[in-house]
Order: sequence, then structure tokens, then C-alpha cells
Amino acid sequence: MSANDENINQISDLQSQLIDTQDALQNLVFQKTMQQLEDLSQIKKTKRKIARIKTLISEVKSSENS
Repeated sequence: MSANDENINQISDLQSQLIDTQDALQNLVFQKTMQQLEDLSQIKKTKRKIARIKTLISEVKSSENS
């Protein structure tokens, strides 16, 4: 498997993680509006996780172009 194939696999894995995490964030926000969420810090943690995943995606894409 070439490095390009590995990068493509990495990006697709990260994108699926990103979608799952964004869905989780949406559920947390919904729970907050329904006043069912006890730990509000989960929203902040999930947003940070999304930012980390997006950063990793951009790093893999930039290394692919180099």
C-alpha cells in the first residue's frame, strides 16, 4: 500500500469520526435545551475534539500535497 492510499484511508477514517462527533455535539446541545444535560463541560470537550479532528485532516491533506 502506497503512502497516498494510507493518507486516503486516514482521511476517510477521520471524516467518519468527525461526522460521529458532530452528531454527538448536536445531541448534547439538544439535551442542554431540554435541560437534561447535567455536565455542561461535555459540550466544550466535544467542540475541542471536533477541532482536533479537523486539524488532523488538514495536516494529512497538506502532507499529501508535499
